[in-house]
Parts: sequence; structure tokens; C-alpha cells
Amino acid sequence: MGCYCSTSKKYKTPGYEEPTVLASETPFSVSEVEALYELYMKVSNSVIEDGLIHKEEFQLALFRNKNERSLFADRIFDLFDVKRNGVIEFGEFVRSLGVFHPDAALEDKIAFAFRLYDLRQTGYIEREELKEMVLALLHESDLVLSDDMIEMIVDKTFDDADTKSDGRIDQDEWKAFVSKHPSLIKNMTLPYLKDVSLAFPSFVVRTEVEDSEL
Repeated sequence: MGCYCSTSKKYKTPGYEEPTVLASETPFSVSEVEALYELYMKVSNSVIEDGLIHKEEFQLALFRNKNERSLFADRIFDLFDVKRNGVIEFGEFVRSLGVFHPDAALEDKIAFAFRLYDLRQTGYIEREELKEMVLALLHESDLVLSDDMIEMIVDKTFDDADTKSDGRIDQDEWKAFVSKHPSLIKNMTLPYLKDVSLAFPSFVVRTEVEDSEL
């Protein structure tokens, strides 16, 4: 049996997994997983120092705002929290971020985006769910549109996607719709994950500077 004594002494975070294991299951290299661990430790101890990412910490890291509730942040948190135990562990963090890697399979990105829109987790995207997500995304981007314009966008999108005309969008319809409108999952790729070991330290420093200016 191999001994992981050296690493287990260094890393005592709950839910910690070996970088070699995570690198074999994601698009990240071992050194990139180690760089992600540094980021993870920063985020997971930013509010509650327990080495786990809580929703408040996640929202603060994503949007630098822990007070304003965000449906978008809530949904991404829920999808990262694979074990559904209210926190994001290191393994969940790396595997979920892996979906956003430029080299991740397109199918994985499409499936993740589908689950993002499927608010009630029924296996379908319903019109009301689509509308809620459109409103949330508009809110995040500070775009202000009239109610009529929003209804028109939702109706047009839903009619185009719901090719079976059964009042809901299933995974096959979603896949076909996204292939016609690839911009829908453009935000499912974060280019700086391509060079995480270089990008993240500056990314972390930048957030600290912005926080200190508040």
C-alpha cells in the first residue's frame, strides 16, 4: 500500500482529494489542481474558516456581494454542491469548474447549462423556469427591458426550442436548440482556466484590491 503521509499532513480540508485523482478526471493538470487548491482555500476561509465553501462565500467570490440574493449564483452553487450537503468540497469544486474549462466536452457544457435552467429539477425546462432565468441574467447584466419585451424574448425562445410543442423543453430539444444558438452556452467556458496556475494568483490578488477599495 502506498503512503500519502506527506500530502495528508499538508492538506486536512474536509472532502480533500488527491490532485493526481482530480487531474485524471478533469481537463486540469496536477499543477493546475494544486493552484486551484490555493484558490479554494482562500474562498473557503473568506467568511467561515472551515475549509468548505458556503453559499455566502461562493456568492462573494463570484459577484463580490454577499448581501444580494442571486438566482444565478444560487443555481450554480446548487450544481457545484453535488452531495447536496449545503457546502462545496474541494473535489466538487474542481470537477464542477472542469466543465467550464475550454477543453471540456461540449456535451458536458450543454448538460450543465440544461440543469442550470431546470430550476425545479424535473428533467425539463418549463416556460416559467426559462423566464426566471432570463430575468436573473438580465439582472446580473444590469439590462433593463420592458415586461412586454421580456415576454416576447421568452415566447420566441420557448417556441423555437420546444419543437415537440408539448409545453416543455427536454434534453434533446435543448441540445438541438443550443447547436443552432451556440452563444447560449458561451458563458459555460472560462478562457482563463486554460492557464489556471498563472491566471488565478493575479485573479485572487485583484479581488483583494477591489475588496480593500470598498
